[in-house]
Amino acid sequence: MSDDRRKLRWTVRAGAALLRLLASTWRVRPVNEEPLNEARRSGQPVLFALWHGELLPLLWYQRGRGVAVLISEHRDGEIVSQIAESIGYRTVRGSSSRGASRALLGLTRALEEGNDGAITPDGPRGPAHVFAPGGAVAAHRAGVPIVPIRASASRAWRLKSWDRFLIPKPFATVTVTIGPLTRVIADSPRAAAEQSEELQRVLDAVPGS
Repeated sequence: MSDDRRKLRWTVRAGAALLRLLASTWRVRPVNEEPLNEARRSGQPVLFALWHGELLPLLWYQRGRGVAVLISEHRDGEIVSQIAESIGYRTVRGSSSRGASRALLGLTRALEEGNDGAITPDGPRGPAHVFAPGGAVAAHRAGVPIVPIRASASRAWRLKSWDRFLIPKPFATVTVTIGPLTRVIADSPRAAAEQSEELQRVLDAVPGS
């Protein structure tokens, strides 16, 4: 095993252990969860849309459900991907800047197979809170609703990154708010992509950090 692979393996192990240790102290308070639960009871797959800066607590909230999450192909994305898989996610690799077509196809296929999916429409590099069209196109092609989802914390650290990445502090109350299930009604992928600004407004209207 190369030094780079060994370093990556230990970084992933340490990151996953730290996440489990920290998140086990959080009190997670879901808001407006019933529409999502009803969709799941009926067997309806959904596509979660979340801002990149709120990724960490939302990954914990949906752990162990086999959600197919779209993660970038950059090196940092490899670390996040393996940590996500360690807590029960499927991963689809790619982003708006690298592997976009393949990633969109993989996410659409996962949704069509009956799995929930998740996407950060402003990731991996921003600009923050700008909804790239890939999520709208995938939801349209698979015929599934988009679920806007946000997180906030009673006490948290904020990284000095483009997305002001949120890390809830130990024993914080993490509030997860689920917005209205939103269908992308369009007669073509291009028309679906044009709904990105409206989806951005819907996601921003959900209370978050």
